[in-house]
Amino acid sequence: MFLFFYSYLTVISLLRSNQFLAFQVGIFTDAVLCYFTFRGLITEFDDLRWFLRAFVIVLIPYVALLCVEAWTAHNLLYFIAGRTNAYVFFRKGRVRCVGSFREYSILGSLGASFFPLYIGLSFSKANRSYAIAGIILSSAIVVLSNSGGPACFAIIGVLGWALWPFRYRMRLIRRATVAMVIALALVMKAPIWYLPTHLKFITSGDAWHRSYLIETAIRHLNEWWLWGMPTARTLHWFTYVNVASDAADITNQYISFGLAAGLPAIALFVWLLIRAVKVLGRKLTEVRLTSVETSEAESLLWGLGVMLAGHIANFTAITYFDQFYVIWFMQLAFISILGDGWGQAYVASVSTRSQPMSFGSEPAAYSKS
Repeated sequence: MFLFFYSYLTVISLLRSNQFLAFQVGIFTDAVLCYFTFRGLITEFDDLRWFLRAFVIVLIPYVALLCVEAWTAHNLLYFIAGRTNAYVFFRKGRVRCVGSFREYSILGSLGASFFPLYIGLSFSKANRSYAIAGIILSSAIVVLSNSGGPACFAIIGVLGWALWPFRYRMRLIRRATVAMVIALALVMKAPIWYLPTHLKFITSGDAWHRSYLIETAIRHLNEWWLWGMPTARTLHWFTYVNVASDAADITNQYISFGLAAGLPAIALFVWLLIRAVKVLGRKLTEVRLTSVETSEAESLLWGLGVMLAGHIANFTAITYFDQFYVIWFMQLAFISILGDGWGQAYVASVSTRSQPMSFGSEPAAYSKS
C-alpha cells in the first residue's frame, strides 16, 4: 500500500506537469529508500528498543543546543537546515526554536512523535531510565518549539495513554467519539472543521487559517479533484496571502496530496493510514491472546498507535517536508515491522531471554549474519 500510494502520487504529478520533475522523483526515491532501509535495519522488537535507547543519547546534546537557541536567540544548527543565517523566530516574546529543521512546527513534531513511544518503553523495568529521559527530552523539544501543532500532538499522546486502562473497551470509545463529533456538527454554527479555532489557546491564531483552508479547498474542489493542480494557482484562495509568496500556505498534508494528485491521492493516503491502524489492532489482539499479563509488546504497540493518531491529527495542521520525511517514513516502518509476522516470535524470544540487551549490545538486525 505504501509503494502503491507513492507510485500513484509520483506518476500523476509527472503526467500533470513537467515542472519540478527532479523534486517529484526525489520524493518517491526518499520514500522508498528510507522506508525499506528502516525495515531492513530494525527487524524485531529488540532492535527497536535498542534504537530508542540510542536515540536518547543523541537527543541529549541536541536538546542542549536547542536550549542555547532559546536562551541566546541564536541558532547554532542553522547551516544544517540550509539556512544562510542564524535568524530565529519569536512568538509572544519567546523564541520558537527550529534547530536543524526549517520550521518550528516540524521540530516540535519530532519530539511529540517520540513522546508516546517512550511512555510505552517505560513499561519495561530494564529500559525505564532511558524511557524517562526520552519522555523529558521529547517534551522539552515540544516546549522549545513554542508551536501549537506539536503541543496538540503531545496532548493527543497524553489522551491516548489516558485511555490505556480502557484499552479493552476501545470499540465503545470509538463509537462514543463518532457520536460526539456528529453532535458537535449538529450544534455548531460553523462547519466541524472550525472546531480547532475554539481551542486557539493551544493552537494559537493560525487555527483559523487551517480551518478556512479546508473550506476554501472544498469551495475550489472543481479545480483540483481529478488529478490536482499547481500550487501557484492557489494564490487567489486567500486575500491575505503575502505578496512575496507564490502560493497559498497549504498547512494541511491531506490537501497538499490532493493538490499533487487529486482526490484519489487523498483516498489512497487515508487507506494507507487505515491499513496501519488495522495492522496494529490485529497485532495487539494477537499479543493479548498469547499472554494473560500486560507485556512489553502490548505497551509499545499501544505507543505506536497513539503516535499514529497524533500524526493523523497533525496532518491537518502542517505538511511534512525536508528531513522530517525521514522521521515519518521510519515510524511508519516501525508499525509495519511490528505488525507483520512478529508476535509469536517475540513471545518465544521473551520466554528464552534471561538478560535484557544493554545499550552497548549489538542489535539483532546486525547479529543474524
